[in-house]
Amino acid sequence: MRDGGLKSFQKRMRTIPRKVRKDIEPALMKSATEMAEAMEALAPEDSGALKDSIEITGPERLTPSYSQPGGSKVVPSNAVAITVGNSEVRYPHLVEYGTIEAPAQPFFWPSYRLLKKRSANRIKRSMSKAIKEAGK
Repeated sequence: MRDGGLKSFQKRMRTIPRKVRKDIEPALMKSATEMAEAMEALAPEDSGALKDSIEITGPERLTPSYSQPGGSKVVPSNAVAITVGNSEVRYPHLVEYGTIEAPAQPFFWPSYRLLKKRSANRIKRSMSKAIKEAGK
């Protein structure tokens, strides 16, 4: 089964010193903030509860209990998670994909696809800079 290069990326990340991983955290958080803001802009306005449930979880922290996708999990040290949903908002997937009775109103994945390349480039630049500085 193909993993899109995830295993090789994780292997490379394990070889990078902890300080370098810590130095790229601002780039990870900036990219996540940008994506979350785009999601909030695209999310339907109904009550505002859906927008309010969008959360960013930084490295080595626990995601919210009722978040989509998958509930409470620890985010790896080299990652950031953007989740939607909480104990009051249990329907983000129904909004994103639609139901028989309600059309889809995508907000999560379009935001991700829109900013994926920009975020990856920012993180790569930050990683290169941190590695060069660590090598000095």
